[in-house]
Amino acid sequence: MRITHLGHASLLVEIADTRLLLDPGAWSPAAQELRDLDAVLVTHQHPDHLDQDRLPDLLRANAGAQVVTDPDTATILRDKGIDVTAFAAGDTATVGAVTVQGVGELHALIHEEIPRIHNTGMRISADGEPTFFHPGDSLDAEPEGVDVLAFPLNAPWARSREMTAFLRRLAAPHAIPVHDGLLNAAGRTLYLTQAANLGSKETRIHDLAGGAPEEFDAG
Repeated sequence: MRITHLGHASLLVEIADTRLLLDPGAWSPAAQELRDLDAVLVTHQHPDHLDQDRLPDLLRANAGAQVVTDPDTATILRDKGIDVTAFAAGDTATVGAVTVQGVGELHALIHEEIPRIHNTGMRISADGEPTFFHPGDSLDAEPEGVDVLAFPLNAPWARSREMTAFLRRLAAPHAIPVHDGLLNAAGRTLYLTQAANLGSKETRIHDLAGGAPEEFDAG
């Protein structure tokens, strides 16, 4: 498995000869330059996870790429004429030799006056490959057997102690910080230090913010 951080919450996951783009939001312009994609996976509709204005151009440049999103986003995109698979907790989709499983149902609470929307975490697996999980904007999911975990480093809806508790609970061998677009250099260093020192002792943090891909092996 090869993973590239494209900025904020967006990742390119290359697994079993399949190229999967997750959460190509407005704060992840590098995502729009990708080609030869097999699927675009979207956890939820917020602009920092999905740039609706630029998505049609991305799909035209990647003819044949499947689009798999949470149910709320699927409705929005279908109204725009985009062919999309609605994907909720417990659902599975197949992309080549890869299985994508939906985990979790709702976006984390931002404020009592803001209605909660669907948020579908994406568990990605293939024979002989590590298993990867992107939670989107929620920390209450319970995926099984995660080898590589993407975790929100900072968000208006999250406390740092919730982030570190998430790392401890899943205790994945490897973790990649995402959702970092609101942080300056000092803040990012602080949150990374908390993730390493207060998260799981079994987890190695891989900071991919420089944009260089990193490979992960099964086992």
